[in-house]
Amino acid sequence: MKLPKVLKRIATAVCAVALAVGIAGCGGGEKEQFINIATGGTAGTYYPIGGAIAEVLNKNGMNASAQSTGASVANINMLKDKQVELAIVQNDITYYAVNGKEMFEEGGKIENLSGIASLYPETCQFVVREDSGIKSINDLRGKRVAVGAAGSGAEANARQILEAYGITYNDISEQFLSFAEGSYALKDGTVDAAFVTAGYPTASVQDIASQNKIRLLPIGDEQVKKLAEKYPFYSKTIVPSGTYQGFDEDVETVSVMAILVANDKIDAALGEKLTKAIFDNVDKIAAAHSAAKAINKESALEAMDFIKMNEGAAKVLK
Repeated sequence: MKLPKVLKRIATAVCAVALAVGIAGCGGGEKEQFINIATGGTAGTYYPIGGAIAEVLNKNGMNASAQSTGASVANINMLKDKQVELAIVQNDITYYAVNGKEMFEEGGKIENLSGIASLYPETCQFVVREDSGIKSINDLRGKRVAVGAAGSGAEANARQILEAYGITYNDISEQFLSFAEGSYALKDGTVDAAFVTAGYPTASVQDIASQNKIRLLPIGDEQVKKLAEKYPFYSKTIVPSGTYQGFDEDVETVSVMAILVANDKIDAALGEKLTKAIFDNVDKIAAAHSAAKAINKESALEAMDFIKMNEGAAKVLK
């Protein structure tokens, strides 16, 4: 008995689908994994670097996208809640998360995090306008200081650095403003100093320097030592002359590290694949922001000893 043409076409289509499924099954076809990368605000360094990492992953057979977020603390919470799979985070904030300290003390330790790689230094920068007359961190007493968004990684850094000078929020007029908000406020003269933690040159600081001559406040050797003893994630850093427009001196400060962190949605196989893609294409990532020029395989395990590593990432980097 002959089938009507329409039934023959349906039968043919069903057979084709069955054949395709059979081929995929025989070939061990993998279910595609979407990789959402939490970055930071558009005025910082996480956003362009995270976007470049997503682009590299996409060109290497993965499906990744980067999104602007509230940066380190928000990113840790998004990883915890499985809203994203990867995030760029300060190493100090990650340390607090896995140990249930500082802003994570109330909620306790976060257990589903693993390290992928250490990326680049994030420099702590107290920025003032040169015409303010402020020349040292001690001069901030009684001044209006943008210390970062409330509960952010930058705000914790600002508080700890001020503490090394014996300064608390009782001694200043603290303003909880993001990088971009602090930049606008400093330009408008509604704050006397703005604090950022980001790879240099930082977009928000460049924005200030484009309209006003700026000064970065140095952190003295004694205070660097105090910070390193109490908070082992800090390291001494020199911001070189010429980093910003009109900036004509080297300035001693401190840095934390920007690291790439995953949650348990990234298994060892995917961790290996994405880590290899990143370190095979560091030149493409560095093209997105000069801070990313510091990304290299040789230093990719530094400042990561407090967090368990993704097994696949560790295999690539060891």
